[in-house]
Amino acid sequence: MIARLAATYAAVSYAANCTLGLAVASGRLRTGRAHWVHHALYINTAVSTVATTAALIAERGRAGVVVAPALVPLAVIPYAGTRGWRHPALAVSIAPFIVAGLVAAWRRPANRTPASRTPTARRRRRAR
Repeated sequence: MIARLAATYAAVSYAANCTLGLAVASGRLRTGRAHWVHHALYINTAVSTVATTAALIAERGRAGVVVAPALVPLAVIPYAGTRGWRHPALAVSIAPFIVAGLVAAWRRPANRTPASRTPTARRRRRAR
């Protein structure tokens, strides 16, 4: 349950960060002295992605590792510079892992109990 909330929060934070970055880069929005908003959204995205990774691993085991590769571009992006192609390329490279985290969080966990060992199957065997 926490993994769903964390994954959704990380995805919304990532989308807001990308939207703001794209709007500023394209000139549609001027943040002026409030450029710290993009930095705050970046920190929020990084922290929520770490939390999502931890929550998914705790709840889903190995299936939760799907978000972990997003942490590498998140760690490198401050050093990529804002001018040129590296910053946007790194930002876009995070998207597949965020989506995979959403899928992993919202997918129903597999029923690991064999059908012959469920309580219903035991009752049916006793009734025979």
